[in-house]
Amino acid sequence: MTGTLRYSDKPEQVAAYLLTVPLTPKALLEGGRRVESIIDRAVTKAVGLGAKTVGLGALTAPATAGGMALRHRTDVGITNGNAFTAAMTFLGAERLLSLCPSNATIALVGASGSVGSCLTQLLARRTAQPLLLVARNEERLRTLQATLPAGRSQITTDMTRVREADLVILLTSATDAVLRSEHLKEGAVVLDDTQPRNTRPELLQERPDIRVVDGGLVSVPGVQRKGFIGLPQGVAYACLAETLLLGLSGQQGHFSLGWPSVEQAEHMLALAARFGHLGFTLAEPHSFGQPVTLEDAPAPLPALGALSGAQA
Repeated sequence: MTGTLRYSDKPEQVAAYLLTVPLTPKALLEGGRRVESIIDRAVTKAVGLGAKTVGLGALTAPATAGGMALRHRTDVGITNGNAFTAAMTFLGAERLLSLCPSNATIALVGASGSVGSCLTQLLARRTAQPLLLVARNEERLRTLQATLPAGRSQITTDMTRVREADLVILLTSATDAVLRSEHLKEGAVVLDDTQPRNTRPELLQERPDIRVVDGGLVSVPGVQRKGFIGLPQGVAYACLAETLLLGLSGQQGHFSLGWPSVEQAEHMLALAARFGHLGFTLAEPHSFGQPVTLEDAPAPLPALGALSGAQA
């Protein structure tokens, strides 16, 4: 156990526990039975602490096929956190579109993944902007495109086409930077929704014309946290917030496994409104862990060394 969470209206009670799985990002991305077994044992530990719902954070979700490898658990509900992540990323994208031309192209890098597929459908339903869906697997991209209205999107496996986009939403799972300066058009806005993040602070030094905004961050002023997750007090990752909301609602059994649906994302937004006295709203903009003002002209970060402790 590496931390605890309590609610401001019931500070005497532990609402949730934070558990750290002893695996590197590389091992999690490689996956396999050993990795799944270690994560499964962490779930067992959570059950022993009294948990009714267990949320998968960061790379523990893709390491278990979005939690599908844990669906055999009947003693606890599992959620991968991706429904609320998709919903909050949509709200973040909506906010950033105000900085873009009215006919802005939106590129989703990692569109066919668990968060990406749900977010793509949300954007297709609720915005009019052209969508460019980018991923490594063309077959999965075609399957996703078939769920959208005809002509609503283009698909590609070529990262260089990201230069066509005014807003780039990064949804990949990798151990290193995926998005680089040569992939971005002049004045592009990037919403980085990755953990561990797939952009580097140096990107803003190389390209002072662009903005990079951290995605999937939720304001939770009513949640008191003890333990380090790479974020300031009052801010949480959407995957963690999803777990808290499901616990507050008395969720029974599994919730989001594999690929979440738009309906699940909308259900999470309804729960966020229901428990709004604790927060659960889109956090103020951050870039590489630092608060930023979107209205200001983009500029390089002050000192790269000063950011090392702020990155998740």
